[in-house]
Amino acid sequence: MKHIVLKSLALAALACALTTTTDAQQAPLPTNPSQVSGPPPGTAMTKAYVQMVGRMAYLWGWPLVNGANRAAAAARAPEPGLIGGMMPMAHNRLASLTGYIAPGERFVTCPNQDVVYGVGYLDLDKEPIVFQVPDFGDRFWVYALWDARTDEFSNIGKQYQTKPGFYMMVGPNWTGNPPPGIAAVIRSPTTMALAATRTFMDDTPEDRRVIQSVLSQINFYPLSEFDGKMRSTDWSKLPDFPAPPSKGETQWVNPDTFFDELPTVMKQVPPLPGEEALYAWIGSVLEAAAKDPEIRQALKETAVAGEREMITPLFQWRYNGRPVGNGWNSPVNNAAWGTDYLNRTGTAKTNMYDNKPEETKYIYTEDDSQSQRLNGQNTYAISFAKGETPPVKGFWSLTLYNEEHFFHPNPLNRYSLGTKNKNLKYNADGSLTLYAGANSPGADKESNWLPAPSGPFSLYIRAYWADQAMINGSWRPPAVQKVDAGGATVGRQQ
Repeated sequence: MKHIVLKSLALAALACALTTTTDAQQAPLPTNPSQVSGPPPGTAMTKAYVQMVGRMAYLWGWPLVNGANRAAAAARAPEPGLIGGMMPMAHNRLASLTGYIAPGERFVTCPNQDVVYGVGYLDLDKEPIVFQVPDFGDRFWVYALWDARTDEFSNIGKQYQTKPGFYMMVGPNWTGNPPPGIAAVIRSPTTMALAATRTFMDDTPEDRRVIQSVLSQINFYPLSEFDGKMRSTDWSKLPDFPAPPSKGETQWVNPDTFFDELPTVMKQVPPLPGEEALYAWIGSVLEAAAKDPEIRQALKETAVAGEREMITPLFQWRYNGRPVGNGWNSPVNNAAWGTDYLNRTGTAKTNMYDNKPEETKYIYTEDDSQSQRLNGQNTYAISFAKGETPPVKGFWSLTLYNEEHFFHPNPLNRYSLGTKNKNLKYNADGSLTLYAGANSPGADKESNWLPAPSGPFSLYIRAYWADQAMINGSWRPPAVQKVDAGGATVGRQQ
């Protein structure tokens, strides 16, 4: 019996020793991002390595620096107002237009003349922001709230059946309870946010008059001013602030200073899940550049080259989103970019601050059906078959932009056509043909004409509250057909 007990103890001791030995030979495996090591401080770096990381950082960080510099410009305004008398802008509040945006606006590319805009940059680290939702009735409206990454974090609008009332926007660090009277709290993942309100208005003087009462109740202001009462503002009395002269969009990213600004921006924008390694990778090079003038110079040179080689080409619509038929492209992840850094930057370059696809579907082209660059010296026809205009629950439009993605001033003061227009002429078979070109397509067609510059231009379809057929791509935009002097189409549809 004693022999059996001793043998059992020996076997148990051996098993314990084997287990201990096995465990000792297994290194701990990381189970979360904080346990994954990155480049240690002081690591020697070749110029080629710095350039490689720098190019990725430039593509990734371009929209973040762009937005931060816009917000900084808004913060310098002493009160809500109009930049150049055209673009509404405010800091920790909202400023709104009373009608369509003016064609001379240069703060952001690709504005539209289907809605009345309200805009405000918000610093949510200071205090929460209360915003009002008036009763819009049957009118289409949407409030888009973006974080510093240009991702939208709100579902506020007609398509979401948002009820009139008071709502509150808070930053990532806010704790507490909303005061009585607040219908819901919306949290931004970053301390900097941008709010843009869009309210549909048709092109009649009557609707412009009627819309003023609801516009006056669209308001954003600090929580400390909230008293539970719906406030009204006469937006026609906003002051004007001078705008810097610019042919195209105001330059918000300067390659020479980009890598001086990026460290501060990265501290304000925490990594998304899965971005921790990217942050450590970029951060190690930025840290090295702060100590080594040669590395800093290499990053500056990389930014200048990256702007020319990576960013500038993205201004072409063919490099934005993906093809959706007949020479048109459309984004897929707009306002919910995640790690889609290419399209996030492409959109920031071409037409920053997209709405989510379920709010707005964007489709654009700069080529005709023969893959030739659109030019105002020609006349083009865009024909929607009967029942095949963009399928929407909200509204749709076709807008024409010059080569800088802004409106082309013209005697008709017309920059888009669509739902808002009450005098479009349909063809006998129920189809709708719109025309684009520098010269009138004829007096009988002028109601359907978008005047173009004499040089390059592009076309842009917007569909607010689009049907699923537009979102999933089963609806195809029409070909842009060049027409000859007699009105006949040239070439075949793709």
